[in-house]
Amino acid sequence: QRLGLPPTGSGSAAGFGRRVTALSIDWLACLAVAHAMTTGASDRSMLNLELFFAQVSVLTALTGSSFGQRIVGITVRRVDGGRLNVARSIVRTALVCLAVPALIWDRDGRGLHDQVV
Repeated sequence: QRLGLPPTGSGSAAGFGRRVTALSIDWLACLAVAHAMTTGASDRSMLNLELFFAQVSVLTALTGSSFGQRIVGITVRRVDGGRLNVARSIVRTALVCLAVPALIWDRDGRGLHDQVV
């Protein structure tokens, strides 16, 4: 309500379950690509993070949502309703990759990674 968003339905803030589902879809998709590209498990973990970072950053900047977010119907927007530019998308995704900023929320349900950008 403080952000001017409807409490439910289209345009409302996404709940925790949808956010985790979108993150899981993105992570697993990148894991599948990393698995196809490498032979050793040690190579895979860092490549998976790099693919995740690239996929989420690029798709969020270009379309307003990552692959997983698109599937569950989440869009990343600025508070004024506009899309994130490339630089903000990169910073936001880097903070998501650090995990801790994404796990700290305000009373509106916005993670620290969203508040920073």
